[in-house]
Amino acid sequence: MFALNNRVINTGELPGGGGSYRVLHFSELMRRRVCAGKIKDRIGRLTDLVFLLQEPYPRSVGIYIEHGWGKPTEFVPWEKVIKIEEDAIFVESAESGTYPPFVDQAGWLLVDQHLMGRTILDLDGRRCEVVNDVLLVDRMGSLFIADVDISFNGFLRRAGLERLRWSKDRLIPWKYVQPLSVEDVVATDEVSLSITRYQVMELPSEDLADVLEELQGEEQEALFGVLDSEKAAETLAEAEPRAKRQLVEDLSEDRAREIFSEMTVPQLADLFGVLPFDDVRELSELLEARVAEKVRNILSEREAEADDIMSQDYISVQKGASVAEVLGTIRKAGYEPRAISYVYVVEVDRRTLLGVVDLRELVLAGDETTLDDIMVSPVVAAEKDANREDLVEMFAKYHYRRLPVVDGEDHILGVINYNDVMNGIVLRAKL
Repeated sequence: MFALNNRVINTGELPGGGGSYRVLHFSELMRRRVCAGKIKDRIGRLTDLVFLLQEPYPRSVGIYIEHGWGKPTEFVPWEKVIKIEEDAIFVESAESGTYPPFVDQAGWLLVDQHLMGRTILDLDGRRCEVVNDVLLVDRMGSLFIADVDISFNGFLRRAGLERLRWSKDRLIPWKYVQPLSVEDVVATDEVSLSITRYQVMELPSEDLADVLEELQGEEQEALFGVLDSEKAAETLAEAEPRAKRQLVEDLSEDRAREIFSEMTVPQLADLFGVLPFDDVRELSELLEARVAEKVRNILSEREAEADDIMSQDYISVQKGASVAEVLGTIRKAGYEPRAISYVYVVEVDRRTLLGVVDLRELVLAGDETTLDDIMVSPVVAAEKDANREDLVEMFAKYHYRRLPVVDGEDHILGVINYNDVMNGIVLRAKL
């Protein structure tokens, strides 16, 4: 094993077992002279490096040389490379005097064309970044792609200003970097980069929405296409209006129906509020009748009420339940994270709201403690016919993350999330 910029790479994963190695930057190889045997026998300059996509690290297959001025390109197979020096790359002389033109093949990756300057998700910062350089491992006569560098240093190296080192390199291991098209949807690998599907699913929906807004066309469709319906719904709800319209435009009816089923009524209203009238009318037919009616109420000129906006995604337990029982139920049930902000305590065999327990209080209490002992009562709740202005005032006054909705007999009917009210809901006629 060896360390690469404070990261350990298992050399056993590379063909050939152990042996010496060195680390190179693609930016430093770019435009380097390629010579046939001797330094005076220059055949051109390196235009790009060609790699074969393989696990765990892509392996070099050749050098791409572009002469310009209408002259044909040349492709030097990697087995013809003799050595890489600081002033030149030395290769064997071609039998015919020149190497054959470059012809792309399936599974090949060109570093400059397909990686440099491409968009990528940063696993640490979880932001939309750009590949400024690629780190290569030269070992046993072969090159392997080990990392991509998203720091400004890579940009400086590309500009020939490596002496002006800006800060530490910011590296993302190759195992987290794969052309999305090769792994998933698009037939060409000339798209933005992403981490693997599993890790995409683990990223916050807010960050995925930011990335989708930076992409266009097939790239955007590809990333959105690998999300399951639940993650897609969360991401769509966080996207900006322009991105919402783009993402919805190419959805099939089945895919749209699945995604919409995972969205709350306020989220649907916010989505429909930025779509053209004809699209809203067509997409509304994919909703359940009761959901469509509530969305229409929000989008209409009539003021939306709490009953229209509330969600059924909450936890209620009967009075007398112990902390251990409730925590056990929560762990087994697989609730959505925001559903467990509060636990609502209700009368035995009834829906009458008696109290509320913040999750933080719940996890700090002893296992044998009953919720009756730690609940807050009476509960601040919204009436089902409270309008949006009333709800805004309640959230602003009490600073809760959610508010329960009750009827005239204090039966809990649902909950209203802070974001659904305070982030603003489009209230205009669309249907």
